[in-house]
Amino acid sequence: MELAQDLGEKPFRGKQLYKSLYARRILTLDAITELAKPLRDKLAATSHITETTIANVFNSTDGTRRYLLKLGDGKEVEAVFIPEENRDTICISCQVGCAVGCAFCMTAQLGIKRNMTAGEIVSQVILVLNEVYGAGERAPHRTNLVFMGMGESFLNYDEVMKAIRLLCDEKGLNIHPKRITVSTSGIVPKINEFAQEEVRPRLAVSLSGTTDEQRTKLIPLNKRYGIGELMTALQNYTLGRREKVTFEYVMLDGINDSDEDAQRLVKLIRRYQLHAMVNLIPHNPAPELPFASSPMSRILRFQNILVENGVVTFIRRPRGQDISAACGQLAARQQAAK
Repeated sequence: MELAQDLGEKPFRGKQLYKSLYARRILTLDAITELAKPLRDKLAATSHITETTIANVFNSTDGTRRYLLKLGDGKEVEAVFIPEENRDTICISCQVGCAVGCAFCMTAQLGIKRNMTAGEIVSQVILVLNEVYGAGERAPHRTNLVFMGMGESFLNYDEVMKAIRLLCDEKGLNIHPKRITVSTSGIVPKINEFAQEEVRPRLAVSLSGTTDEQRTKLIPLNKRYGIGELMTALQNYTLGRREKVTFEYVMLDGINDSDEDAQRLVKLIRRYQLHAMVNLIPHNPAPELPFASSPMSRILRFQNILVENGVVTFIRRPRGQDISAACGQLAARQQAAK
C-alpha cells in the first residue's frame, strides 16, 4: 500500500499489486491487468518484481527437479522440487554458499559469498511453483517448504524471518507455518530468539554427532556452541501442541554410526527431556567429500536402538542423487551428477 501511495495512487491499488505478486504469482507487470497501464508504467520506471531467473533445470529419474537459479548480481543458488503422492516439498536456500563448513556437505566447499534477501528467498518458491504448475494456478498438492538448501538459516536470521512472514501470509502464498521447516546447525542465541516468534515454523537441528569431539570434526560451529549448550537451548524451547524438534543425523560409515553413538543419542534426548524425533540421513556422496554412507543394515540397526528406547525415528529416502540434488549435495553445479 505504501508503494501505491508513494506513486499517488489509492491504497487498494497496493492490495491489488500484492495479491498479484504473491497469491497469483505473476512475475511481469504487464500481466497485472487489474492495474491501469499508466500505473504499470510508473511501477516499471521505479521498481521491478524480481531479478531471479531459472538458469537450468535438472530432472531426476525419481521425479525430483534441481533448479539452478541466477540472482540479480549473477551469483547462483539452488532450489529442489520433490514431488510426492499427497504433497510437494520445495527445498530452498537462504545464502549464497555457507559459512558453517560442515565436513560432509558440498555447499561448505563454496564458502560464504553473501546473504540472500527476503525477496530472493521467496522468489525461489514462486519460480519453482510456476515452472511446475504455471502462474496463478494453485498447486494440486499441499506444499511443504524446508530451509535445507544452501546456507545456514540463522546466520541470515532477519531476512529468513521476513521471507517466512511473506510465505505464510494468508493473503499471499498462504503456506501454513507448520508446513515450513527451518534447519540450523545450532546457532544457540537465534534458537532462543526463534522460540519467541509469533509466526514460527518447525525447527530442525543438524546434529550428526553425540560427543563434542566427534561433532566438532564434522560441524566446526560446535566449537562455539557445544552439545551441552545446544541441548539446554532446546530444553528451554517452548513447543506447540503435537510439535517436536527434529534432529537431522547424517549417517557416515565408521564415523558416527555405532551402537554406542545411538545409545548416547538416546541418553542426550532423555537427559535434557526433549520432545524430539530423529531423521537418519544416509550420506549422499560427492567426489570432493571423504565420506561414505553407512550401509543400510547399520542404519537400520541404529534406528532400532532409538525406537526401542522410545525415540521416534525415520530414515530419509535419498531423492535426486543422480542430479546432485540430494541432501548435502547442493553446490550450484552447472551439470547433473554422472
